[in-house]
Amino acid sequence: MRIDAITLDLDDTLWPIGPVIERADHALQEWLTLHAPEVAAALPIDQMRALRDRTFAMHPELGHDFTALRLLALRAALNPFGYGEAAVEAAYEAFFAARNRVDLYPDSLDALARLSARAPLVALSNGNACLQRIGLSHHFVASISARQHGAAKPDPSIFLAACQAAGSLPERTLHVGDHAEQDVLGAMNAGLHAAWLNRHGHDWTHGETAPRSFACLRALADFVDAL
Repeated sequence: MRIDAITLDLDDTLWPIGPVIERADHALQEWLTLHAPEVAAALPIDQMRALRDRTFAMHPELGHDFTALRLLALRAALNPFGYGEAAVEAAYEAFFAARNRVDLYPDSLDALARLSARAPLVALSNGNACLQRIGLSHHFVASISARQHGAAKPDPSIFLAACQAAGSLPERTLHVGDHAEQDVLGAMNAGLHAAWLNRHGHDWTHGETAPRSFACLRALADFVDAL
């Protein structure tokens, strides 16, 4: 195998996303309590999440754009109480700032340094994390999100866009991610090599030949070093 570039998922690959969203939901609720208390009273966290889920379900055409969906949900929460776009944007900023306060997996920083020394790295995510805010952008030559691209993984086009950003051919590009369908099958269907970051030891149940699987990014970096 020859690898000229690596594309890398972010959420649940470099950091666990569950605690991040939990913290961001609480940051939003704190902002509402201070700046829109009647909204906070009417929509505690569980109700705000239900509103978010209803909004997402109503707009499947925006499934690739979590930013647009969350702004729609915030408008649905704030507008009935007389709050306009300035409040919507401020509320979103409170959420988004917390969304970018992540706790990296212990192996992530060392692995990023090792991988970026071996090949150009391109971040490839369906989420809306900001690598500049997080402080990791220096490891990557480019970052492509589903929102920016207009389609989400496993659509082959987003993988091909990442290859173009890296200056590599699909057959000489390795994609790494935790999600079996979005990352592994999506990458292979686009003609890339795929590595499954399987931190929790799940079985491969997707009928295809099992991909290369790694329990942590350190093991993946070892594999790339050995190529």
